[in-house]
Amino acid sequence: MAEKTVSELARETLMQLIKRKLAPTPANYSSVFNELGRLPNNPPFPLEELRRIAKSLPTWSPGQQKQRALLEYAVSQLDWKGVQDALMAYGQLTPRSNGPETSGVGALDATDAATPVKSGSSSATPAGAPTLTGEFLEQIARLIEFVRPALGTDDARFSEQTDDMLKVMRKPGVDVMLLKQMLGSFGHRVSFATEEQVEIKRILLLLVQLIFENIGKLSQDDHWLMGQIDALKLAATPPITLRRLDEVERKLREVIVKQSDAKGLAQEAQEEMRQMLRVFVERLSDMSSSTGTFGEQMEKNAMLIEQAKSLSELTPVLNQMVTATRAIAQQALDARDELKGMQEHAEVTKAEIVNLHLELDRVSAQARHDTLTGALNRKGLEEALTRELAVVRRNQSALCVALLDIDNFKRINDERGHAVGDEALAHLAKVARNCMRPQDTLARYGGEEFVILLPDTPLDQGIEAMVRLQRDLTKKFFLDGAEKLLITFSAGVAQLSPDEDSESAIKRADNAMYAAKRAGKNRVLGA
Repeated sequence: MAEKTVSELARETLMQLIKRKLAPTPANYSSVFNELGRLPNNPPFPLEELRRIAKSLPTWSPGQQKQRALLEYAVSQLDWKGVQDALMAYGQLTPRSNGPETSGVGALDATDAATPVKSGSSSATPAGAPTLTGEFLEQIARLIEFVRPALGTDDARFSEQTDDMLKVMRKPGVDVMLLKQMLGSFGHRVSFATEEQVEIKRILLLLVQLIFENIGKLSQDDHWLMGQIDALKLAATPPITLRRLDEVERKLREVIVKQSDAKGLAQEAQEEMRQMLRVFVERLSDMSSSTGTFGEQMEKNAMLIEQAKSLSELTPVLNQMVTATRAIAQQALDARDELKGMQEHAEVTKAEIVNLHLELDRVSAQARHDTLTGALNRKGLEEALTRELAVVRRNQSALCVALLDIDNFKRINDERGHAVGDEALAHLAKVARNCMRPQDTLARYGGEEFVILLPDTPLDQGIEAMVRLQRDLTKKFFLDGAEKLLITFSAGVAQLSPDEDSESAIKRADNAMYAAKRAGKNRVLGA
């Protein structure tokens, strides 16, 4: 007899339910269907009940978390075998409070695998549980020692408890339940210490920024000093990296050296000015005294001339007058030459001070540029946006903001090293500058992201400009040694709307850039 089809079995099952006066429930239908089809009558799968059981299982370890996830998946697939396997594996990860002698994590040797635990030990675990070796515990101990400096030494009691835990951890025959309790207490204390360190760091950064802001307000006329303040504000803005701090330190040290030189020259110029004034006063005094003597001599000679009765009596008087006149004239010439020399030296010193201040302004201007790529940094970008927005508002002109992100940059760093990644960033910036117009602005927005400001450019032309830059990158390969690497980027372009601020435009460009990433990378999309 030919086997019945599923549809035939279904019709016959419905007829039997009516004939037997059974309610058409899923359980009755399944029972009759299996009976007619000579199939095993398995009980229905308790989906919801098993889901509740899975959710109620505690997850105190990564192994338990994994097995509970496998159990939940097996339940969702109605897989009895998967449920059984997950529950058995989960049970092996659960320690018993009391039980027969087992080999597991009860008593541990500090240098080898765990030794058996005596009957009745509070640290016993079921047979088959993974063993904890002394080597594994030593790794945990070293990890704790590495973390300790970050937690500080203010809490003497906590430091003492940590020392005790490390001793227990390295002691042969470790009582695991005691160690578990100590680790739990340590983890609880670490969570508080971590939160405290984060809050301390936040407050310290806030105080540092307030100090920088206050110094900046007191020194608004010193442009070179304002550059230093801007650099420090940028360095104190999270996220903080050692690389950024090292770069700011280098810039500030350079500025400090030049500032010291300027201070020295200024003090030298002031001293020379005081010396010149002192000499000038002395010469005036000498000239005044000489002029007074010369006047008295002239009056005396005038009386001698009046009393002279012959030419021979006038000759000595005339010689005295000529000598006195020449002396005072020479004195005046000497004073003039000395003052003129001092004036010329003061002018040279003044010129040196001016040049040094110009150099300070140049160094401070570097605080607005990214040293790796030569592009503007965030501070420089803010100033450029303020400037461009003023032009847009005044002339009612178009301004496009493009945000670029290098594709697969993390892979370049991971596979070839951060030095090659830095060179790739510099390569993109160089190609971009060659492709840009003089009025365009390039800024490094962060990491592998760049922003390009395109004034007098509507959206369609802004998109075309970024596509041209992509084509230029395909022609100008980046070389890692002798190997050519193709650098691509995804970009979003937004045209500034009337009365829109720069932050909103950059955000729209950023959203478009991420859409370009999701669409397959190496694309340009408008916002």
